[in-house]
Amino acid sequence: MKESLWGGAVVVMGVVAIAFIFLFQSITNTEEQNYHLLKETTESAMMDAFDLSAFRATGVIRIDREKFVENFIRRFAESVTLSQTYEIRIYDINEEPPKVSLIVRTSTSTGITGETMTFDIENRLSAILEVPY
Repeated sequence: MKESLWGGAVVVMGVVAIAFIFLFQSITNTEEQNYHLLKETTESAMMDAFDLSAFRATGVIRIDREKFVENFIRRFAESVTLSQTYEIRIYDINEEPPKVSLIVRTSTSTGITGETMTFDIENRLSAILEVPY
């Protein structure tokens, strides 16, 4: 009888361990995916918003604010998953020199034990556009 209780305890601990691994893996993958998506989207939107006419006329490196926001929102919306809630906050856009600071918040919910747990993941990024001469 004692050995069967130990066997049952080992099986229960294994199931609990697998549940925790699944939970932390989903949270970690979400955070990592959001960071890389944010980084690549910001870089692409800054390159799309580069003001080429100002660069040719005066040699000044600058971006267009409205064009950056439009391109960033479009690119980000095309690449995200629909199962999560995203909140984008753009704090600072400098046109000259080109600098952007933004935050993307994600709400992820999971229900392993029948009780729904919600995790808020926040990614911050400040980017400066560098263009080689």
